[in-house]
Amino acid sequence: MTHHRYAVFGHPVTHSLSPRIHAAFAQQVGIALEYTTIDTAPHDFVATLDRFAGEGGAGANVTLPLKEAAFAICAKASDRARRAGAVNTLTRNDGQWHGDNTDGVGLVRDLTERHGLDLRGRRALLLGAGGAARGVAPALLDAGISELIIVNRTADRADALADALGEPDRAHSRYWDDLRNLGDFSLIVNATSAARQDQSAFTLPFTLASPRTLAVDLNYGEAAIPFLAWARTAGCHDAVDGLGMLVEQAAEAFEQWHGVRPETDAVYTALRDRDKVLVTAD
Repeated sequence: MTHHRYAVFGHPVTHSLSPRIHAAFAQQVGIALEYTTIDTAPHDFVATLDRFAGEGGAGANVTLPLKEAAFAICAKASDRARRAGAVNTLTRNDGQWHGDNTDGVGLVRDLTERHGLDLRGRRALLLGAGGAARGVAPALLDAGISELIIVNRTADRADALADALGEPDRAHSRYWDDLRNLGDFSLIVNATSAARQDQSAFTLPFTLASPRTLAVDLNYGEAAIPFLAWARTAGCHDAVDGLGMLVEQAAEAFEQWHGVRPETDAVYTALRDRDKVLVTAD
């Protein structure tokens, strides 16, 4: 019998909650599962993934900073992965990797179903243009936001993401230095990893927020503290971290690999109860 393995790839990745989440899902549906973390630098990613496949790797999640590299190695990619230009879920089929991106659907499901928030008609600001931002941008547009402004410290990457989305009437890029001149937004999504390196360096103008603003950080734990603190000080109506998104995107991947959709609420609640010891983001 073939021994199937699953893992999450990233750099760093030992902090990841994904093994805990997938183990909980497997226990819930009554299947045996081996799911581990594999730390690999970007320049070693392809070779490490090849070894994993040779050792029975049947599926993998991919986190920072490897999501765009994962997209590049896929023989086939889902429509949402192609729109994102980034992959967070890999499935081994006929000796090839097939890629999907479940981040966006995971975020929208968490916000609309768990938190009961309506995204339709919101003017949205997306901070960041890397793999995390690419994963959620198409889903935000599909969820009915009226406008998406993408701002990144490297302007070329924001331009590239706006162009890739293919909706010039709704998706635009702007310069980071222009943030204080953009007006206020009813949705602000932080898809940067700046707080991982230096929490004190994270600053935004308060003019971006209003009393109706929903502020969302794709990070969770310590890495989400600076943005969520800014959101509360700015008077945002709602402030949500990325823990629910993490659980929901994992459920989507689990269903693809095992053919059964797990229940997420109990897993989310158990992780939220451990909130003070969570370290950073997937």
